[in-house]
Amino acid sequence: MPESPTKGRALDQRHITDTAPDALRYAPRGAGRRRVHRAGAWAAGLLLAGVSAVVGVRAADRDGITPVPQLLAFLPWLIVPTVAALLLALLARWRTGMVWGVAALGALAWYMEPYGSTSGATGVPVSGVRVLASNVQFGRGTHALIDTITRHDPDIVFVEECDYACQDTLARDSLKTAYPYRRAVRAGGSEGSLILSVFPLKAAPAVAGTMGMPGAVADVRGHAVRLQLVHPMPPLPGQVGVWRTELGRLRGVAAARDGAMIMAGDFNATQDHAAFRRILDAGALRDAARIDGVSRTPSWPSSAPGPLGTQIDHVLVSDGFSAEAVRFLRLAETDHRAVLADLTLRR
Repeated sequence: MPESPTKGRALDQRHITDTAPDALRYAPRGAGRRRVHRAGAWAAGLLLAGVSAVVGVRAADRDGITPVPQLLAFLPWLIVPTVAALLLALLARWRTGMVWGVAALGALAWYMEPYGSTSGATGVPVSGVRVLASNVQFGRGTHALIDTITRHDPDIVFVEECDYACQDTLARDSLKTAYPYRRAVRAGGSEGSLILSVFPLKAAPAVAGTMGMPGAVADVRGHAVRLQLVHPMPPLPGQVGVWRTELGRLRGVAAARDGAMIMAGDFNATQDHAAFRRILDAGALRDAARIDGVSRTPSWPSSAPGPLGTQIDHVLVSDGFSAEAVRFLRLAETDHRAVLADLTLRR
């Protein structure tokens, strides 16, 4: 018997009524999911593009332009946005982003390996030399530095941002007796700098810079050791050219050395900056922290908790020195940790 037209229309109407809510319910949800995926992919792409730009400059052995030099100082911490980007790519099911993120992580892991030689001199010991380098931030950390000097009894002290009051304080009574030899750039604010020594000092040319960088030659048990305090301009936006020029002058000093050398202070640069690596390479110098296995220990800012921060304060030595221990000491009233290095001059 043929089916009633009225019954067919009723079935069709019921079918439409039953399926319409599902269509209305699932279509917007699918569109919303696609929008979320697109947003996640875009966010991942932007993060990975930024990280890749910095890593690319590092791979090219350059420092680039702002903001790359500033970001290079914190290269190991770029792992945070890279992991975030990789997670976003996974959530967005963006395969290209996943591959890109893994590649970026691999590149960061490669460049997190400390730069430079870990070998120390192995000749006959001549003398132990304890070196302390400290940026006292416009002289504010002077009294904390005095306490540190009293506690650790270094042989040579490099003091950056040591203004007039700082230098006058460090010339008083017991310190003047303990450190009878000194070379200074007398200036106010961040421009003043000072070298204190228990070893006799001869004059050596200062390095021209915005902030004082005095030099000296120490007589260490009859062996001449060239000393150079380091404090170039930081790579602030608009000042990257000055920073690069002043580090280039320090590179020239390192390249011209003809004997034992210690370069110490606030380099305003890390091992991830090409300008810093060129100083090491030009003078065949080694970072004492690298020799002792602490080349990723942060020195600035000292207020940062735990391992956060970056290492811009260094003690560099020529191949006539071995480094037995390097420590980074927190001082009150300054934003830098001091570097204390136990060295041995050998022949």
